[in-house]
Amino acid sequence: MRKFVFLFFQLTFISFMSFGQKVEFKASAPEAVVVGEQFRLSYTLNAEGKEIRIPDLPDFQVLMGPSTSISQSSVFVNGQMVSETNVTYTYILMPSKEGTFTIPEATIKVNNSNYKSNSLSIKVLPQDQRSEAGNDQTESTAPGLGKDDVLMRMIVSKTNVYEQEAFLVTFKFYTTANAGLRNIKFPEFEGFLVQEIELPENKQWTMEHYNGRNYHTVTLKQSLLFPQRTGKITIGEGEYEAVIKVRTQARIRSIFDDFFDTTRDVLKKIKSAPVTIDVKPLPAGKPAKFSGGVGEFNMKTSLSSDHVKANEAVTVKIDISGTGNVRLVKNPEVVFPNDFEVFDPKIETNIRTTASGTTGSKTIEYLAIPRFGGDFEIPAIQFSYFDPKSGTYKTLTSETYKLHVEKGEGGESAPVVSNFTNRENVRFLGQDIRYLKVKGIRFLSKEEMLFGSFIYIMWYIIPALLFIIFFILYRKQIKENSDLALVRTKKANKTAVKRLKIAGKLLKENNKEAFYEEVLRALWGYLSDKLSIPQANLTKDNVEAELNRYGVGEELINEFMEILNTCEFARYAPSQASDAMDKLYDLTVDAIGKMENTIKK
Repeated sequence: MRKFVFLFFQLTFISFMSFGQKVEFKASAPEAVVVGEQFRLSYTLNAEGKEIRIPDLPDFQVLMGPSTSISQSSVFVNGQMVSETNVTYTYILMPSKEGTFTIPEATIKVNNSNYKSNSLSIKVLPQDQRSEAGNDQTESTAPGLGKDDVLMRMIVSKTNVYEQEAFLVTFKFYTTANAGLRNIKFPEFEGFLVQEIELPENKQWTMEHYNGRNYHTVTLKQSLLFPQRTGKITIGEGEYEAVIKVRTQARIRSIFDDFFDTTRDVLKKIKSAPVTIDVKPLPAGKPAKFSGGVGEFNMKTSLSSDHVKANEAVTVKIDISGTGNVRLVKNPEVVFPNDFEVFDPKIETNIRTTASGTTGSKTIEYLAIPRFGGDFEIPAIQFSYFDPKSGTYKTLTSETYKLHVEKGEGGESAPVVSNFTNRENVRFLGQDIRYLKVKGIRFLSKEEMLFGSFIYIMWYIIPALLFIIFFILYRKQIKENSDLALVRTKKANKTAVKRLKIAGKLLKENNKEAFYEEVLRALWGYLSDKLSIPQANLTKDNVEAELNRYGVGEELINEFMEILNTCEFARYAPSQASDAMDKLYDLTVDAIGKMENTIKK
């Protein structure tokens, strides 16, 4: 009788404490079980409940349940004690066949209201087919320990990909014994750009059926790889040391002559098998506006205002989002009218890396200032990328923007002398009225007159000679300026120096990612100007071939390739030391100086 009274007061207390709090009814069970083996299906409720009903489970045998247990906890929050009570209903089930099954929602009644639990998906594995006894011949084996009891697998989502197409690499540890790892050496990912996927600190063990065995598995590392070159690239094997607790029987001499089980640690060296990735080049026929993007992307564009006054800023905003190598896509080109002053774009990225790929967005804002009134047009913006699923190039095109610019305050200025390559400052021409001088006149003798003298003759000859020399140099300059490729080549070093000055400022600010990006832009821009190859067509292979054609030494070529690779990998690698960034900066300046002395046009 006292048990019933106690249970009544306990349930009343639970009901009182749960009054006013949100009711939660959760189901839990293992993600994977073995056919013919028992497991627990539990439902947890944070209130008093009754009439729990579980769904029909044709693929499972209900051996027992529900058994009820109650737990209580109290904590102080803001000086007040808050109590929490949970009631757990447990069922013992046994699966009758293999496969993946869903346990539907269960229901329970709380205060005359029905609540539903979550549904569960359970994978039922086949029985373990343990291989015949036989000891592993590797170092530190033990009786009863099979060669396949511990494994390390490197699992790749794809082995045939396009250049810059992301694929997932997963390292999973498999064990049938009580084992752990030490001295973990994952393989190097040479030839790939790597983006690590953040895994939870408390790694969860699950069961998995592999090669006829049921293993306890845990995922140790996941990475997204972007191949940076074509051909067959092999990811080498990793090396690991597994520490396995092996149970032994040691007889203890005592008056009872008992046997006690003891364990000892056994060391086993294991490896993950290498994998070869076949990287295909992107198909021919790249669009003119190809951005280097590989994946699936969307583009949105907007104009801050289509009606402004002269000398007021207008902004074109481009938002590129999707899945793929979002970080590496080039900024779409925006063509503004000639009389607009255009500034460097502002770029913001919001990128998240998961097992399904790199997703996010890249926002580019172009700021321009119209200097004169009129009606202008900003042509459609194009963004081209390669879709590996369809194996085709796709081009996204924005609308054409119309912009009306009114005269600024004080009216328009004088016309601007401009062409397609540069803008000149407006210059006002004028002169004062000059009056005749009537005072201070002195007559000169014939001997004092300059006319007819040697100096007088030289005043004619010297300007004539200077004019001829100037004319020859001027015609030569015009001829050279007409060759735009030659002009870009001559200005390559000057442009690279400006970029490196910006990189130097970022180095002092210790802005790692922006520093490496600016150095990379300086190098690619320098090579594009120096070799007269558009940046969109630049690759490491054709740069190397073109430098060989110009007779550049192999040591200097390798120095340039090493700088490019360091910049590409360092932007997404863990934080670099400041001395490494200083060294890279000095190496880049030195390499460009050597190249200027080697290639002279």
